[in-house]
Amino acid sequence: MKTLTTSAQVDASGRVHRRQVLGGFAGSLAGGMTGSLAGALVAAPVWAQDAFPNRPIRVIAPQPPGGGFDFVARTLADKLGQSFKSGVVVENRTGSGTLVGTDIAAKAPADGYTVLTGSVSNLVLNVGLFKNLSYDPLKDFDPIGLAVSYSYTLLARKDLPFATLGELVAYAKAHPGRLSYASAGNGSGQHVLAAALWHLAGVQITHVPYRGAQPAYADVLGGRVDVFFDLSSTARVHVESGSLRALAVSGSTRLPMHPTVPTLRETGAAALELESWFGFFAPARTPAPELARWRAEFARVAQSPDVMERFEKAGGRPMAVMGEDARALLRRDLERWVPLMRAAGLQPE
Repeated sequence: MKTLTTSAQVDASGRVHRRQVLGGFAGSLAGGMTGSLAGALVAAPVWAQDAFPNRPIRVIAPQPPGGGFDFVARTLADKLGQSFKSGVVVENRTGSGTLVGTDIAAKAPADGYTVLTGSVSNLVLNVGLFKNLSYDPLKDFDPIGLAVSYSYTLLARKDLPFATLGELVAYAKAHPGRLSYASAGNGSGQHVLAAALWHLAGVQITHVPYRGAQPAYADVLGGRVDVFFDLSSTARVHVESGSLRALAVSGSTRLPMHPTVPTLRETGAAALELESWFGFFAPARTPAPELARWRAEFARVAQSPDVMERFEKAGGRPMAVMGEDARALLRRDLERWVPLMRAAGLQPE
């Protein structure tokens, strides 16, 4: 009895062309069958494997709608949806700060159909805040790219009798514990940045944590707390109205929105900088073709004029740090900030 052997052809991405396999199989049989049967086999419908993506993609934002994660995720997803014709949907997966959503993304199938909105807070600061973190930022994720970063602004109540951060530090050294600073909660970016600053400046300033930024603002505006670090995009309205005074910004350069406000380094208070960057990260071991497609589309979208303009209007600094460059930046921030958090007394829970 004659043995039938078929061979599949494989393209550069490793996908088997099923149409060629089945077509060859039908052709081999045709010689030993009636013409009508062979023709039926050849004419039978064949479903080739579709190119990525062939179903909706989900972008996980690990905080509720309306925050920084959500804004960045939706800004990018709206534009990426035009490239990935199957659609891009943002899912707000909240709980335990950013832990729940980030863990869900880390454990999602590595097939390119789930990506995480990652930032300094969930991929860097959480490492210093939690002993038994359920994910490893470097091992569990493949960076797609970073699109925007936001500086923090150190705000002071308008009647605080210090014109500069240097004057505030000098007073705090002479009067330990007399001044107070607000945060949006223990372990928040506002808390970590302020604690690191006071540690490096060698001063003791009392921490007053709140449940979010809004109640913190209420007490700083009311004169019940002295200073507060917040994202510059949110702080902007208070600086421009004169209701609060800006003492410094946390980024590497001054901000166009208030160019007369010095950086932390420029004040001489501490050699410190922190910007809250945002980008997309895929689960580790996502196949190379899907990851390459993601990185190419992300780079195009992140550098598109309308996306950059939207980020700038919201007080952000557009950036386009792709792939392994994003991994290097993540590693640098982990190596810099986790030891500093420990030294500043921020003990992991």
